[in-house]
Amino acid sequence: MSATTAIGPLTLRPLDPVADGALLHTWVTDPKAAYWMMQDARQEDVERAYLEIAADEHHHALLGLHDGAPAFLMEYYDPAHRELVGLYEPLPGDVGMHFLVAPTDRPVHGFTRAVITAVMAHLFTDPATERVVVEPDVSNTAVHALNEAVGFVPHHEIQKPEKKALLSFCTRHQFAAATGATR
Repeated sequence: MSATTAIGPLTLRPLDPVADGALLHTWVTDPKAAYWMMQDARQEDVERAYLEIAADEHHHALLGLHDGAPAFLMEYYDPAHRELVGLYEPLPGDVGMHFLVAPTDRPVHGFTRAVITAVMAHLFTDPATERVVVEPDVSNTAVHALNEAVGFVPHHEIQKPEKKALLSFCTRHQFAAATGATR
C-alpha cells in the first residue's frame, strides 16, 4: 500500500520480526506506548511476539513508512480467531486492527490522523472487509477521538484479560462518510 497524504507519502511493508526487532523494541517500550502493554519487554520478547504473529494465519503485522522511514506499526487480525473470541459475535467481513505511531521528538501536526486514515484505507482495499473492529483501553481518550474521526462508533465496553476495552466498529460507509474516502 502507498498513499500520498497531506504529511507526505505513507507506505506499508511486511514486518520482519528479527530485522525490525530493535526498532520495534524502542517503540513499544517508550512511555508514550503504555497502552501497547510491552513497557518491560526485552528485545527478545518483542521479536518472539512478532515471530508468533508472522506464523499466525489470523494475525498480521506491517511496518508503516513515512517518506521511506519507519514511522508506525499496523496489526490486523481475524476477530473470530484472535483477540476478541467470545467477547462479541463477529460478522463475516469483520477485521480487527491495532496501530502504533513511533515516538518522536518532532511531532508533525496531523500525523497520527493521517496514519489511522491510511491504515483504514488499506484495510478497506480488501473487498472482503466489511467492518473494522477496535478494542482500545476505555481510558485511552486520545485514540477514541481518532477512531471517531475516521468513522468508528463505540458499541459497548468489554472486559479483556489485560484491560477494560471500548469495542467500536467502523463500516466502509462510515469510513467514507467521515473521511471523504471514495473506495
